[in-house]
Amino acid sequence: VQLQASGGGLVQPGGSLTLSCVVSGRTFDNYGMGWFRQVPGQERKFVASIDWRGVTKYYSDSVKGRFTVTRDNSKSTVYLQMNSLKPEDTAVYYCATPGRPRTTTDIARGLIAFWGPGTQVTVSS
Repeated sequence: VQLQASGGGLVQPGGSLTLSCVVSGRTFDNYGMGWFRQVPGQERKFVASIDWRGVTKYYSDSVKGRFTVTRDNSKSTVYLQMNSLKPEDTAVYYCATPGRPRTTTDIARGLIAFWGPGTQVTVSS
């Protein structure tokens, strides 16, 4: 299973950015997906998760109301739309997926088997 995230970059505070993650190597629409982020020197933290249908979504409190996770099963792609970005959102963002069907809360707890290589998001003026 391979995951490849893209869409990171430099954005000003208050701006928006959309990350994409393409999954290959297995049937995409059988599994939930998650987004995590990590700041140097800190542990990786949960951001958002979505179930295999794209119906159930779960967010960390720090991004709730600003970030939206969606998926397009026809393209084997999961997205993270990030609005009202803040400097504290600066991090390397990772997409991830479990090794077997898991709930969105299981994914939030870090029950992950496969990680993408990450994409840098920098929020700065």
